[in-house]
Amino acid sequence: MSHNEINFTEGSIIKKLIHFMIPILGSLILQAMYGAVDLLIVGRFGTTAGLSGVSTGSQILNFVTFIVSGLAMGVTVLISRYLGEKKNKRIGRIIGGSAVLFTIVSVILCFVMVFFARPISIIMQAPQEALELTTLYVQICGAGIFFIVAYNLISAIFRGLGDSKSPLIFVAIACVVNIIGDYIFVAIFKWNVVGAALATVIAQAVSVIMSIVIIRGKNLPFTIKKRDFHLNKEVKRFIAIGSPLALQEFLTQMSFLALCAFVNRLGLDASSGYGVASKVIAFFMLVPSALMQSITSIVSQNVGAKKEKRALEAMTTGIKLGGMIGVVALLLIYFQGTFLIGIFTEDTVVIQKGYEYLLGFSLDTILTAILFSFIGFFNGHENTIWVMIQGTAQTLLVRLPFAYIMSMQENASLVKIGFSAPMASIFAIIINYIFYLKNKKYYLFHNQ
Repeated sequence: MSHNEINFTEGSIIKKLIHFMIPILGSLILQAMYGAVDLLIVGRFGTTAGLSGVSTGSQILNFVTFIVSGLAMGVTVLISRYLGEKKNKRIGRIIGGSAVLFTIVSVILCFVMVFFARPISIIMQAPQEALELTTLYVQICGAGIFFIVAYNLISAIFRGLGDSKSPLIFVAIACVVNIIGDYIFVAIFKWNVVGAALATVIAQAVSVIMSIVIIRGKNLPFTIKKRDFHLNKEVKRFIAIGSPLALQEFLTQMSFLALCAFVNRLGLDASSGYGVASKVIAFFMLVPSALMQSITSIVSQNVGAKKEKRALEAMTTGIKLGGMIGVVALLLIYFQGTFLIGIFTEDTVVIQKGYEYLLGFSLDTILTAILFSFIGFFNGHENTIWVMIQGTAQTLLVRLPFAYIMSMQENASLVKIGFSAPMASIFAIIINYIFYLKNKKYYLFHNQ
């Protein structure tokens, strides 16, 4: 392996987990800054309607991005598995097939987001004052969706190879371009939501172009041939792994979109406050997300190498590490929540509404770290159908019903609506632990 790639089958789990996770976390932080910077610049130099438009529009964009990354997780798992099994020749076929499939996905997404942006924004119950701006944001981002899909696929490939540093470089380039673009288009040209969306698309385009340049100069442990670029047998296998994850992300993001719609009914201030709070939460949720992606790669490679006990150790280590960081995040929300919301807007009413939602959500900073460690473990074992089932259950049985009931109360509170997330996570942790106990003997002895 090259100096950027990690062999997870030997050495200290905690050291390798942290070493691999930090670049992933850095990538996720920078990626989250896309929407955060958009909100920050529009909040400072745009209008309240523009802030709501970016808030709702970015929720829609996140919805699409998470589904794509869920499907791409199948590529990560399969590449890690083949590395553990010493079957490097099959990796080229995975990459060629995935490139064709994700190109098709990009075309479909582009069509839907460009031509159905207004109906989607209406379904999201975007406030009337922000409806046109939300539509514009979705259309412009939809026109550039190819670059967003390409970035997620390239990152998935490198994570599968045990290289988490290259995606960090790709997204760092994009983040710098996005910040510059936001400032020029929104602060100077006063293009409001249009400027924020253009900056996002241009940044992603630059990132993909630069990543291709960087890839061409790397000494990769596989070769790709022209005949690999078709919908081959490897595509069928990674779809079988990734599609349940994509569906689970679809349902999870649907729940957050529905939650956004519930909040939008409470008015423009609540909509803007929730949107800003969601961006703050997005940063706190990056640690569990990085843990999940890291544990997936570590577990998959060790399962391929028939080292099941190391795979289990990766999960338990992730739970401990993520839980400790989650406690710090919870305390930060309680004592500095209004400050964090105030970074994005000076509107005191919006700040208060955002802080209310943060309070309700806060316990999930700990719970999600535990839950995502389980999910990473199951992903690495290709138990993605179970991951889909548990995600569906927590969404349909807990998160959505609880949030809807709270939003329909005469004295509807963002604190109560926000509490729907930790309620769902508690339920999911319980059923995931039960599933693990029922399959523990299989995990420990099947690959020995």
